Amino acid sequence: MNALVRREDADLVIPVKAVTENKLDNPALGLTKAHLSWCEQNGFTGKPGTALLLPAGETGDPLALFGMTAEGFHEPMAFGAVVSALPPATYGLSPDFPEQAQAVVAFLLSAYQFTHYKQSSRQGHRLVIPEGVDLEKIKQIATGVKLARDLINTPANDLGPEELAAAVKSLFEEHGGTGSIIEGDALLKNGFPMVHAVGRASDRAPRLADFFWGNDADPKVTLVGKGVIFDSGGLNIKPGNSMALMKKDMGGAANVLGLASMIMERKLPVRLRVIVPCVENAIAGDSFRPGDILNSRKGLTVEIGNTDAEGRLILADALALADEEAPELLIDMATLTGAARVALGPDLPPFYTHDETFADELALVAEASADPMWRMPLWQPYQKYLDSHVADLNHINTTGAGFAGSVTAALFLSRFVEHAGTWAHFDIYGWSPSAKPGKPVGGEAQAIRALFDLLCERYEKK
Repeated sequence: MNALVRREDADLVIPVKAVTENKLDNPALGLTKAHLSWCEQNGFTGKPGTALLLPAGETGDPLALFGMTAEGFHEPMAFGAVVSALPPATYGLSPDFPEQAQAVVAFLLSAYQFTHYKQSSRQGHRLVIPEGVDLEKIKQIATGVKLARDLINTPANDLGPEELAAAVKSLFEEHGGTGSIIEGDALLKNGFPMVHAVGRASDRAPRLADFFWGNDADPKVTLVGKGVIFDSGGLNIKPGNSMALMKKDMGGAANVLGLASMIMERKLPVRLRVIVPCVENAIAGDSFRPGDILNSRKGLTVEIGNTDAEGRLILADALALADEEAPELLIDMATLTGAARVALGPDLPPFYTHDETFADELALVAEASADPMWRMPLWQPYQKYLDSHVADLNHINTTGAGFAGSVTAALFLSRFVEHAGTWAHFDIYGWSPSAKPGKPVGGEAQAIRALFDLLCERYEKK
């Protein structure tokens, strides 16, 4: 939150004025000939998403210009570009600047830096808090996004199963929540055989964190996050270039915790539950193998087709646990399949649900919050791709020539949910491979801002 400042606490504040492309000479803008000349010299035309700092000149006060369309932002996160386009300083939106709340969110998300291991040479940009915005909600969003990004950006040598489970515990205890962590062989005794199988080969014991917050009389909202702190691929070992980013394979857990942070900070009237299976998919003499048949919490037997499809196994046990109390809303998030990235790329995560009303509501808030996602089908004819001759089902597509990888992963998970009012599965990437406004390179929060808006609309007391 250091990027935001109150006007009374700032010495020099440079105003930012919205301009329209090729209309800089509009008298209403009040730009001087010197200003217009400076714009021309710097090739600035007011193109949407571009910014320029004008020198003080004869007015004695500097001014920044930001290009927009006549209708407003050409992209909701566009204002984040000022962090890279303008020099470090304290800026303030002009009184007539449109969509100020969205501009503040874009600025904060762009100003994020991960400096735990290396101090950034980039000095901080600051923005004066505009009047009339819901500052508390903006802070709640920014705090949740920062938590998700920080966890994903932390390497696996410092964020193992123990540390990830501890992060769940710490977040809930901070807000007065309670819960438990089941560790090692106790997973078998407590009915989580697939979590144990995936994580047993690591010298860092697998765990399952299960935490609660809120009033039991309120609607039950349960979040499940894939917590694979590093994925070697197991015995179906990944090639080196595919393993390079596998510290982000706990991105589902990180995003679930970011969303949980927003919910608890907002004090939404829900009974929140978060379940995170925390494992490392390592290689050792006791690694689970292709062809193994695992029992599951649900009672279904699962034939292992490939040990590099481990995330859906630990999610299945966790979803089965969550489903036992029939929550009103059950959401799982996971960096689950490369097929999702082939289909939709890194910036557009697919989600799956049977609930048409939920899908429609989510589409509206996703567009409004610039948190894009795309609904994909739970296409029932593809259930046959999960058939096994020796178990209740296989956990990967073994008969469909590799087709529909994200769809079949979602269908596999659907077999472990039957009592929840609404279930939705998000196959996120959790990473920004290139810098964009609102999205620095590195760990990324995906879908949780939209989900937070949806939950606020559904449950917040008016």
